[in-house]
Amino acid sequence: MKWGWVLVAVLLSFGAFSLAKETLDFPEYDGKDRVHDLHVKNYKSVMKKYDVLVVYYHDHPGSSRVAQRQFEIEELALELVAQVLDEYEDDDIGVGLIDAKHDKALAKKLGLEESDSIFIFTEDEVIEYDGELAADTLVEFIYDVLEDPVEMIDNSRELKCFKNLEEDIKLVGYFKNHKYFEAFADAAEEFHPHIKFFATFNPKVAKALELKLNEVDFYEPFIEDPMVIPGKPYTEKELVRFIEANDRPTLRKLQPHNMYEIWDDDVDGEHIIVFAEESDPDGFEFLEIVKRVAEDNTDHPDLSIVWIDPDDFPLLLPHWEKTFGIDLDYPQIGVVDADDADSVWMDMDDGDDLPSVDELEDWIEDALSGQIDPDDDDDDDDDDDDDDDDDDDDDDDDDDDDDETTDDDDDDDDDDDDDDDDDDDDDDDDDDDDDDDDDDDDDDDDDDDDDDDDDDDDDDDDDDDDDDDDDDDDDDDDDDDDDDDDDDDDDDDDDDDDDDDDDDDDDDDDDDDDDDDDDDDDDDDDDDG
Repeated sequence: MKWGWVLVAVLLSFGAFSLAKETLDFPEYDGKDRVHDLHVKNYKSVMKKYDVLVVYYHDHPGSSRVAQRQFEIEELALELVAQVLDEYEDDDIGVGLIDAKHDKALAKKLGLEESDSIFIFTEDEVIEYDGELAADTLVEFIYDVLEDPVEMIDNSRELKCFKNLEEDIKLVGYFKNHKYFEAFADAAEEFHPHIKFFATFNPKVAKALELKLNEVDFYEPFIEDPMVIPGKPYTEKELVRFIEANDRPTLRKLQPHNMYEIWDDDVDGEHIIVFAEESDPDGFEFLEIVKRVAEDNTDHPDLSIVWIDPDDFPLLLPHWEKTFGIDLDYPQIGVVDADDADSVWMDMDDGDDLPSVDELEDWIEDALSGQIDPDDDDDDDDDDDDDDDDDDDDDDDDDDDDDETTDDDDDDDDDDDDDDDDDDDDDDDDDDDDDDDDDDDDDDDDDDDDDDDDDDDDDDDDDDDDDDDDDDDDDDDDDDDDDDDDDDDDDDDDDDDDDDDDDDDDDDDDDDDDDDDDDDDDDDDDDDG
C-alpha cells in the first residue's frame, strides 16, 4: 500500500514538472505568416481588421546579402510579436510592413517620413516607437500604449507605487470637476505612453501629495520635490506648452524602449553619460551621488545627464568599452559627442575613489563650460599626426646628412686607398726590382688619374732609386733599353746584392715612411684644395 502512494507521488511530481516547464516556455515562432505587406491597394482593408496596427516602415534591403539577412532577422522578430499579440483578447492587434522604395506613395499618404521606424496606429493617433527592435521590448511598449493615458490613485498602496516610480517623467493632479480633468486627460494623450499621467479624486491622497484642488505637479526623474505648474486651472494647451518646455530632465535613464529618442535629444551635440550598475555596490553609491548633483542643479537649463545601466544592454558592452576606451566593471562618467562618439572620461581610479558631490559638480561645470571637450581628442590626434610628419622630415634630413657624411667618408677612404696603393707600389719598387716595369705602368696610370699624385710618385721613385745601390740604377737603365737583359742582370744583381738589400731594407723603409708622410701631406693639401 505504501509503495502505491510512492508511485502516485512520483507520477504527480513529473506532471507538476511538465506543467511548470510548459508554463515557463518562451514563445517560439510557429511558422505562420501574420505580418502583412502593406501597399496602396490593401492598407485600408488591413487597417479595418484591427483596433491597433503596428507598422514597420523599413528601408529596402536591395541586393546586399548583409542587408537582406538583417531584414530577415527583423521580420522574424515582428512575426513573433504578431504571434504573441494574436492571443491578446481585449484588442485586435496586427503588424504590417511598408517598403520605403516600393511603397513611397503609401508612406506619404500615412504621413510617415523617417524610414527604419516603427509606428503604432490607434483609433485616433499615431505613436512612434524609438526603441530597440526586439520582440519583448516592442510587445511591452505596445501594452503600455493599450493602457489608459491617465492612471488613477485611489488608496495608499497605489500612492506608494506612484512614489516608487522614479525613472520616468510623471505628472499628478487633484480634481473634483470633470471639466478640468478632461483637459488634463487630453494633454495626457499627447504624450502617452512616454510620460506618465496620474490623477486623484481622493482628498486624503491629495493631502499626502500636498496637492491643492485643480493643481498639477510635475516630477522629474529621480527628483523627490516636484514643480508646481503655475496658472491653475489649466487648459490642455497650457499643460502641453509647459510639458514641452520641461521634457528634458536633469537626469534620465536610457532604456531599450526609448534609447534612440534620448540619444537624439542631445545638448549642443553632446551628452554627459553615466555608466553605473544599480545592482553593484559601487554603482549604487555613485548613482546616489549623481542623483544628489542632479537635484541640486535641477534649475540648470543646459544640464542633462543620461544614466545607462550596463545590465540593460549586455550586447552593447563590448562595443561601448572599445569605442570609449573604458572599463564598465566600474562606474564611469564622461562627455560624449553624439555624432562621432569622441569622449572624455573622469578619472576615478577604477571605482576605488568615487568623487564627492562637490568634486562631481566641479567636473560637470567644467564640462558645461567647454573646459572638458571631447573634440580635444581630435586636436590631439592632429597634433600627433603633425609630430609624426615632423619626425619623418627630421629623419629624412638626418638620412640626407648621413648620406652626405658617408659620401665624404667614402671619398676620403678612396683618397686614402689611392695613397695606400701608391705607397704599396713604392714599397714594391724598393723591395722587388723585378717589378720596375709594373711600377712604371702604375705611374703612367696614376698620371692619367691625378697629376699631383703623379708628381709626388715620381719624386718618390727618384728618391727610391737614389737610395738603391748602383747596381739597381744600372739595372734600371738596362731595363729601359732591353727587358730581357734587364731580367738577367736583375737575377745576377739579386744574387750579389742580397746582403746589401738586407742592409738597405731598413733604410729604404725609413725613407719610404718619410716619403709616405710627404705623400699624405701632399694628398691632404690636394683634398683641401
